[in-house]
Amino acid sequence: MPDFAVPVVEFIRAHEAWAAPIVFILAFGESLAFIALLLPATVILWGVGALVGASGISFWPLWLAAALGAALGDWVSYWLGYHYHAQIGRMWPLSRYPDLLPRGHRFFEKWGVAGVFLGRFFGPLRAAVPLAAGACEMNRAHFQLANWSSAAVWGATTLGSGALGVEWLMN
Repeated sequence: MPDFAVPVVEFIRAHEAWAAPIVFILAFGESLAFIALLLPATVILWGVGALVGASGISFWPLWLAAALGAALGDWVSYWLGYHYHAQIGRMWPLSRYPDLLPRGHRFFEKWGVAGVFLGRFFGPLRAAVPLAAGACEMNRAHFQLANWSSAAVWGATTLGSGALGVEWLMN
């Protein structure tokens, strides 16, 4: 585990009551446009998952916190893109690539829900896809369908991979 993740995981080990709120904040930050670039939350969440497998902390409240945080982070990113698409297109890094939003619009027309769903599982795209979906004015209902379903799967796989890895190592 990277050095930056250890203090968070150790804090959760010592203060289990804080586990769900911390997981929520990490997942929210990991999914929020611009903040995701500064917050390496996935690695920390793997460590929290490993803690679940090793210590007996309940998986389900943490999964719910991760799924809610990720979905709400994407929702805010989508909202930012949808309401400020003209301004966001002029902000760095999008301003350096003027054809990016038109290409994104074509991408969402072609892939729709599947593109948003799969984007959640690729680190660099995780926070950019919802921002671009909003900026390209992707249908809100379609976006939310992909957002909430992918957040549930992402939360389970992110925390579950750490929990199952520890279980496998211990057996």
